[in-house]
Amino acid sequence: MTRPFDLDALDFEKGAGLVTVVAQDALTGAVLMVAFADRAALERTMETGEMHYHSRRRGLWHKGLTSGSVQRVVSLSADCDGDAVLARVHSTGAACHTGEASCFGGAALDADALASLDAVIASRAADGSGASPSYTRRLLGDRNLRLKKLGEECAELVVALGDGDAARATAEAADLAYHVLVALRAVGVGLDEVREVLSRREREGSAP
Repeated sequence: MTRPFDLDALDFEKGAGLVTVVAQDALTGAVLMVAFADRAALERTMETGEMHYHSRRRGLWHKGLTSGSVQRVVSLSADCDGDAVLARVHSTGAACHTGEASCFGGAALDADALASLDAVIASRAADGSGASPSYTRRLLGDRNLRLKKLGEECAELVVALGDGDAARATAEAADLAYHVLVALRAVGVGLDEVREVLSRREREGSAP
């Protein structure tokens, strides 16, 4: 966590010992999920730096303990009434038990098409099943094809820019973005890591 959080500012009594927690992707702003937490869950969250919730079925619930999709805390903020918490997090996987990046489906990711695309690519990378793999799975599984297509898309964008063809350049840039994200995912890197580097450069004054 990057800032202190005052548990005593929360009104647990209003919610019979619980407060509502909205988990938001700290980089994209997408709403990932809504859950509940009691004081013990939030204390554990602050101690570990990873989100803990209260589940009626499981009690204290460490998000991602079994699935690997942990949520690392960036900040916690109470709302004006003290009965809800905004948790800005970095999620290492799908927030939803269905495998979706958000429990609210694609609607939560529409504001960031790149984040949505990266989530789909990550899902393809995690699912190697299927007799007829998707194009993304083919790229992820074939290093030579992946790098060949990346080079081709770069060249096509350069030609479109050289010709001054704005419409074609836009389409080629979209194709290149897709192939860049696939190539990065193949070496274990996602869009979040790229954004973190850009954010750090901006904070350090080294951004272009």
